Amino acid sequence: MRSVDVLVVGAGLAGLHTGRLLARRGLDVLVVDRRRNLAIGVRTTGIFVRRTLDDFDLPPAALGPGVRDVLLYPPSRRAPIRLSSDRDEYRVADMPAVYEHARRAAEADGAEVRLGVRYTGCSGGTAQFDGAEPVGARYVVGADGARSRVARDLGLDTNRRFLIGAEMVYPVMAGDAHPTFHCVLDPRIAPGYLGWVIDDGHHAHLGVAGYPHAMRAGVRHLLDAFAADAPGRVASAGPVERRGGPIPVGGVLRRLAGPAGLLVGDAAGAVSPLTAGGLDPCLRMAELATSVIVEYLRGGDVRALRRYDGVALRSRYRGRLLLRHLLAGMRSAAAAEAAVAALRSPVGRRTAARILFGDGSFPDID
Repeated sequence: MRSVDVLVVGAGLAGLHTGRLLARRGLDVLVVDRRRNLAIGVRTTGIFVRRTLDDFDLPPAALGPGVRDVLLYPPSRRAPIRLSSDRDEYRVADMPAVYEHARRAAEADGAEVRLGVRYTGCSGGTAQFDGAEPVGARYVVGADGARSRVARDLGLDTNRRFLIGAEMVYPVMAGDAHPTFHCVLDPRIAPGYLGWVIDDGHHAHLGVAGYPHAMRAGVRHLLDAFAADAPGRVASAGPVERRGGPIPVGGVLRRLAGPAGLLVGDAAGAVSPLTAGGLDPCLRMAELATSVIVEYLRGGDVRALRRYDGVALRSRYRGRLLLRHLLAGMRSAAAAEAAVAALRSPVGRRTAARILFGDGSFPDID
């Protein structure tokens, strides 16, 4: 039976980055994913914020042009609020290309990546797979998404609060359009969150997300309804790809690590509860997870795991959790109209700009 120092379950951005960092530190790392092709089953829009672009090495060829303008619409779609920055605040990535870049980088640094391998469980330091030989692992990293099987097997916390998102992605004709992020606050089509359109000059991303219990018509139906008159939509120049999946918004889980393994990315609830952005926190938590795992495996002292503390992380963004509850409670179009009207004031505009352009979407973890 093959034995490794660390088994990483899930080859998304969190899993590949964690595997790469661990291999750099000299550990024998195996990353597995049930997908045979990382271009299949993409669930994220791929919007990277400025903070991530500044701090991490992302492939420039996979990133669209910078986006500096956000238009925030009320349910009526009339008189949107325009917020502009003097810096590139967002770039939309070709996520299959980003995943492939991350895979090559992990392998170049010594990690082994196996695709088409479905994890089925682990116990006693042995991981089982469907159609593949078991693997012995000193430690297991769960990077297997919002509904993590690894979290259950390790007896760690699991996500319980979700948004459900759905998106259309399609190519657009190159033109002179200024890249703009359109956000629609309308609980009729996106209860508890937003509808969005962002055109990076190459592809348009059009989507909605909300609480599933409030989406009586179903997320696919609401997406189609939104697409019929979404602001900023441009005509498709090719086939439309549909994406979707759960988005954990309950904040970082409390019990993230134990003697047998820990969680990263969506499995750890590492998503901003307000903006629902998960790409920046998954990379940042991977760095902390790597440091903790290396210290634990080399020293054997379980106290090293205390640094990977979900309770401490949660305490750093109580304000974002409060705003998440307020947004969740906005159930009528009239309430949303009033909220956008409040944002037209100088204080409201500063608050909106701080949320959309600030550096606080996820707390520092060091």
